[in-house]
Amino acid sequence: MRQRVVRVTLVAGLIVLALLLLLSMCGGGDGEGAGKAADDKTGKPVRHSAGPLTRLTVPSAYDTRQGWEISNVSPEYAIAQDSGRIGYLERVDESRFRLRTLDSATGRPGWTGQPWHPPASADQFPGLLSVAKDGREYFVTWSFGTAGEDALNAAGTFVALDVYDVADGGRQRIEVPWPTAPTVSGTGPGILISDGGTRSAVVDPVSGEVTRVPQDALGYPKGCTGCRRLTAVRGVTTKGLLLSGDPGFWVRGGWSSRSVGPARTDPASGVPTSVAPGYVLAKWQPAKGSKDAGTYDIWAVHEVTTGRPLVQVRCHKPAIEPGEYPQAMLSPEGGYLVAGNLAFDLEQRKAYCFEESDGSKPLTLTTVTDSGTAYGATSARSPADALAGGGAPIELDLATAVPQALSPNVRLPGAETAGVGVFSWTDTKDRLHLIGYPRRQG
Repeated sequence: MRQRVVRVTLVAGLIVLALLLLLSMCGGGDGEGAGKAADDKTGKPVRHSAGPLTRLTVPSAYDTRQGWEISNVSPEYAIAQDSGRIGYLERVDESRFRLRTLDSATGRPGWTGQPWHPPASADQFPGLLSVAKDGREYFVTWSFGTAGEDALNAAGTFVALDVYDVADGGRQRIEVPWPTAPTVSGTGPGILISDGGTRSAVVDPVSGEVTRVPQDALGYPKGCTGCRRLTAVRGVTTKGLLLSGDPGFWVRGGWSSRSVGPARTDPASGVPTSVAPGYVLAKWQPAKGSKDAGTYDIWAVHEVTTGRPLVQVRCHKPAIEPGEYPQAMLSPEGGYLVAGNLAFDLEQRKAYCFEESDGSKPLTLTTVTDSGTAYGATSARSPADALAGGGAPIELDLATAVPQALSPNVRLPGAETAGVGVFSWTDTKDRLHLIGYPRRQG
């Protein structure tokens, strides 16, 4: 069942005239900043100089004498890896926000979106993510709120999406009726809206088309009794929805975990713990009768379109299962993947589990670069805690797989793109700063 719920914004002649007057006052431009609003009172968001204002203590691979810095930005930022652009939100006034972009390599401002009012409370920034399809990249802002009641329509809740083409800032608004607070993700070739269970909607970022799969048409694999327990939509693939049960996972109309289990595992035990663009990280039980079946798990990275396992590693079972597993993070070009205390070299087909012999997990990895250098912290509660300064920071060269301690006050990069590490910090006025430091050459 398909539907399209796209609101087309018509630009009146007076607004066009106002924009023409604004451009004439500004002396024209190259078009990248054409979306910048006339009521911009925030000043230049990026400082152009020989280096950023702030020099944090960071891993030695990054040069703090160069780079860029922006301030008073949203807690979430999005990266379009192919183009090397970063998207972030800023508050225009008490009730409006807008999306800005910059070139991550140079810090130069890109296009700026027009201000808008989200349907949700303006106390918090709207959500922000990136998604790619058919070689095109998009930034997506989203919020959940209530539509006003009028003479023809009853009030109802909906998810409002603003989808921006990364190349030129072209925008389309899509509104999807939705009953409860959603989760929204972009790890596949579509924008997934989910309730954490079987209700879902997939929005095509190119056309704006909205696709819903009825809850009675989820394509449960034959012979998978666990697939009907705690069923949840987990992601979007080029072949269809990725779903999971307790245990078991499958792509609707495609492969199922029972047929793609890694060697020496119980084929009925697969549980997907995290989804990254193009991959699924899953946990498996050793084959029945194995001497270590009660003490170890097998972790594998699967290629999402076929389910084929690419690489696997054995880890002690934790004493207490976590309520939520760490999100898998890819290196910019996709050659490495890290999640919690796991690291995978997807090209060399090598995998590592960093743990203590009693099954505890002192090491939490947060980021990995294209050179195979991972960053993280020991004794951190989560990746978010490690990025916020929790635990003791480390760096790890996956070629040697030996963690190296960093100075206790070192900040970890939240991401790397175009050879630039992205760091964040909050000043005394509770304003969030993003800083880009380039990786040293040689």
